[in-house]
Amino acid sequence: MSTMSESRARPADPTDRWPAIVVLALATFMVVTSEMLPVGVLTPMSEGLSISPGTAGFSLAITGVVAAFAAPFVPRAIGGLDRRGVLVAAALVLATGNLITAAAQSFAVLALGRIIVGFAMATVWALAVASATRLVRADRVGLAVSTVTGGVAVASVLGVPFGTFLGDIAGWRSAFGALALAAVVLAAGLAALLPPLARQHGAGTTGNFRSLLAIPAVRWGLIAVILVVSAHFAAYTYVRPALETLSGVHGSGISLLLLVYGVFGIVANFAAGAAAARWVRPTLLVLAIGMTGALLALPAVGKAPFGAGAVLVLWGLSYGGVSVCATLWAVQAAPDRREAVTGLFVGAFTGSIALGSFLGGVVLDGAGLSVLFWGAAGAAAVAVLTLIPGRGGVAAR
Repeated sequence: MSTMSESRARPADPTDRWPAIVVLALATFMVVTSEMLPVGVLTPMSEGLSISPGTAGFSLAITGVVAAFAAPFVPRAIGGLDRRGVLVAAALVLATGNLITAAAQSFAVLALGRIIVGFAMATVWALAVASATRLVRADRVGLAVSTVTGGVAVASVLGVPFGTFLGDIAGWRSAFGALALAAVVLAAGLAALLPPLARQHGAGTTGNFRSLLAIPAVRWGLIAVILVVSAHFAAYTYVRPALETLSGVHGSGISLLLLVYGVFGIVANFAAGAAAARWVRPTLLVLAIGMTGALLALPAVGKAPFGAGAVLVLWGLSYGGVSVCATLWAVQAAPDRREAVTGLFVGAFTGSIALGSFLGGVVLDGAGLSVLFWGAAGAAAVAVLTLIPGRGGVAAR
């Protein structure tokens, strides 16, 4: 993007926009908590709807599929609309999807709620990070991106464990109902704190997607993201039944272990963000190696609560930095087309969530937990190979 385009795209005084960055982080927190809550309430939700855990896990895949297909087209679909207004509307759509999920009495209605959540998630993810880069000076973009993507890690620390705890004491429907109310509050916060944001130069079109894929750094980044995220969600979607079966932990113990995972995920998000701003490929390579080790270790050493906790520490440190690395890879690969490339990466990211969750459910129901974790570790190992230096171009240094 040219200097003139940058000056038109950004507010006149970006140094005063950190409250807006924080509310964008809250938006990512809300959509990820809404997306991931089935992980924490999988067992009671499957029992309440009289479906298998694998089928209940497909509700996560549904959200990911919708977001994957919708996210790359969000900039094109909204055209010249004010991005603040679109994000406010997305928060209200999120509230609707969670409310329908809470009221579901069948898998069909559950799926409808999750579809609506998927559209909200696609919109927030396609716009939040690109908007954040326009609200700060160039030398603070890395911190702004880490803060916004930090909503992902905080969702693991606070959102999913709290939702799991609330689901255990008041029922899984209450957890989704609370999310619906919180999304309404989020909409008010976005309206109050975000400045008007006009369409950014280079917003997505089909032609842009083709030309973006012609950039080697974009292609290799997408391959790495697809492999890492698919591997993670194939296993993590079913971490509750895995912990229950392997280590005998139930109820509040699950919440505590997920909290451990999330705390270290937050640490990883900011540490990886600082490193990836300069060395995005080596940082993502280290994270993929750590994930491979964690996925292999859980069936082996997770048969006691302490061993399971140790594995979740490594897992959190490894996966917690993936979102910020993927985002920084995208904006470094195509810095003049941030909305378009971010939408493309969001589509790949959320599609990989769906793919991993779906395949994980199939393997879990058909072959069992050990095969599931070995297969996920294999996919993470392939990601390691794709990140070996020498591929991906200058932006993936």
